[in-house]
Formats: sequence, structure tokens, C-alpha cells
Amino acid sequence: MSSFDDAFDALIGNEGGYSNNPKDPGAETMWGITARVARASGYTGAMRDLPRDTAKQIAKHWYWDPLRLDMFDPRIAFQIFDTHYNGDGGHITIWMQGAAGAMVDGIQGPKTITAIQTTDPLRFILRWNSLRQRYLTSLKNWSTFGKGWANRIANNLWKGAA
Repeated sequence: MSSFDDAFDALIGNEGGYSNNPKDPGAETMWGITARVARASGYTGAMRDLPRDTAKQIAKHWYWDPLRLDMFDPRIAFQIFDTHYNGDGGHITIWMQGAAGAMVDGIQGPKTITAIQTTDPLRFILRWNSLRQRYLTSLKNWSTFGKGWANRIANNLWKGAA
């Protein structure tokens, strides 16, 4: 992967199309975009009809740009993007710091950015996915969604090694 476009295409391979699982805290989604995020982005149509290009614009605005992912190795950027998109956003910065071996303070400043940029991408990806998996296994809905999450992480490890 070399850009947001490549990362989004890979991400959609994890997300798929329409879903409205009553056990999913994200509720109704299309292309992985929740109805809440779509509405906050100005989309007013039926979620089943959310165009892929609209989902892509929303994803860039909400999940890629705020973390300045263009500044990182594309393999690292994809891992962070996929996690943020998947709903683990409250831990993103501390996981970025932990995976890069930086001081964990929850602030994505210049020291964090430099630490990520200077960490071997494969080392970062392994640490990142370890942190992510530990978190996911602690969730009460692991028994419902755990297999899918574990498969998603396994797919991402393959993408990171490409």
C-alpha cells in the first residue's frame, strides 16, 4: 500500500457492505461507516444506499486525516487506520506510543510522530496487533465478535508483511 486509496481498498476487504447486527454497538453500518458518523458527516439517505465514494470521503476525514497517517510508512498507517475505523479509537494514541516504544502520554505530538517514523515497521505492526488483540479479548462481546476480530487481525498481519 502506498496511499490512503490503497489503505481504504484493503480496509473494505475487512468491512464489507451493509450490516445491522443488534449485538453490534456500532449498530447499522455500510462500508463500515456507522449511521451516527454518516449523519454527522451530512449523509441523509438510507444506510444501505451509502455510496462507497461517500464512505471513502468520510473515512479520510474522520479516521485518516486526524491521525496524520500520511506521515507514516503505509504499512503502519494501514494498521492504525483499520483499528481506528473498527471502533477502537479511544486507545489509538497510547497504542501508537506503545508500539513505537515512545513515552505513553496520550498526546500525538512531534515525539510520538518521530518515534513511529523511526520504528521498524514490522516491529511496530507486531506490537500494535498485540496491543489490539489484548484489548479486544477483554471486551464483553468477544464471544460474539471475537472470531471475526481475530481473523481481521490475522489478515492485517499478512498485509503488514507484504
